Amino acid sequence: MSYQLYRNTTLGNTLQESLDELIQYGQITPALAFKVLLQFDKSINNALNQRVKARVTFKAGKLNTYRFCDNVWTLMLNDVEFREVHEFVKVDKVKIVACDGKSGDFN
Repeated sequence: MSYQLYRNTTLGNTLQESLDELIQYGQITPALAFKVLLQFDKSINNALNQRVKARVTFKAGKLNTYRFCDNVWTLMLNDVEFREVHEFVKVDKVKIVACDGKSGDFN
């Protein structure tokens, strides 16, 4: 089982809407749609793990809140500066959800 975090992205939401429409028109079963979503979860997690090599550093003015639950960190940061080699971005608020990407079996 892979993390389902990426279902809330534009790509994930669009996939879910398309699957819902296909179910509504009777072109696929709900079971098949579920299998497609599970494959999406697995594929997106694998792609991010294997293909993304860029590193970004950040510095926050304030750690507003933090939480660790079910092996997932959630951080709420204020006044954050992101840096990648020659690029610099400053934002007021950021929410970071960090999961263990090295384990073979995601929950």
